[in-house]
Amino acid sequence: MTTSDDTLLVFTNLPDAAAANTLATLLIERRLAACVNILAPCTSVYRWQGTVETASEVPLLIKTTRTCYAELQDAVREAHPYELPELIAVPVTDGLPGYLAWVAAETQATD
Repeated sequence: MTTSDDTLLVFTNLPDAAAANTLATLLIERRLAACVNILAPCTSVYRWQGTVETASEVPLLIKTTRTCYAELQDAVREAHPYELPELIAVPVTDGLPGYLAWVAAETQATD
């Protein structure tokens, strides 16, 4: 039985829509995510190597499971164009049971 504790919402940002689409597709094709939302571009302000930077970025919301997270993290690190990508996983504390079951089913390996 799938519980909300099994489900994660993962955040990352990409430099442009093409990179966001490439990463989202890779995660879905590898069944590391059930769904990836590619959001509208935003402006990020951050400190990097001692300098305040401003960049346009495209956020991704990735729905996955704890079981898939380690492999998802590796895939993001390999495919992400940034030297140090933002990758934050937040546990889902509650959700529609049918949706959570769908996330679990879509991230299961197929033989």
